Amino acid sequence: MAIKQHWILPEGIEEVLPEQAARFETIRRLLLDLYASWGYELVMPPTIDFIESLLTGTGHDLDLQTFKLVDQLSGRTLGLRADMTPQVARIDAHQLQREGPTRLCYIGTVLRTKPDSIGDSRSPLQVGAELYGHSGVESEVEIIGLMLQTFSAMEIEDVYLDMGNVDIYRGLAKQAGLSAEVESQLFEMLQRKAVTEIDTLLNSLVIDTDVQMML
Repeated sequence: MAIKQHWILPEGIEEVLPEQAARFETIRRLLLDLYASWGYELVMPPTIDFIESLLTGTGHDLDLQTFKLVDQLSGRTLGLRADMTPQVARIDAHQLQREGPTRLCYIGTVLRTKPDSIGDSRSPLQVGAELYGHSGVESEVEIIGLMLQTFSAMEIEDVYLDMGNVDIYRGLAKQAGLSAEVESQLFEMLQRKAVTEIDTLLNSLVIDTDVQMML
């Protein structure tokens, strides 16, 4: 019994067996080829990094999700990446320093102190694409389009896209002809995700059905 205990993995940490590993590799190649066709270059951030680099510009939740240890060479605190996004932003800002738009993508395992929800892995595979150096609506449309293409490539159906862009909301509210009072009231409901109240309010208004669905 004692010998068997040595082979028990920590909770939320998995070994990837051949069939699943082959599936992961197929997905990895598929997505990287897709991103490359859109002009996104692959970067590979380190698994371990100085804690400041991992947490710069992030919230408290990521700090709690990050495993920490002391570097035996420098004495500084290191972290095992729980999210590669800050690292990729650093690569763009400090390593590449390009003028104009920069398109980067990444894929790899991250490690977290706790799963996002019960039964989830603490070492999930993270994939992402980032567009830096352009703040126009065109870049937002591009990223959203690439995200939808990603879902399509992975044969994920019935995708529900929840967008929190205030400008889009204001445009739809204007198209629906909402008064300033109703627009403000609806916006407050959306922030609270009060679905029942939103449905009741929208059903009480005389607006185009397509616009109502988008709101």
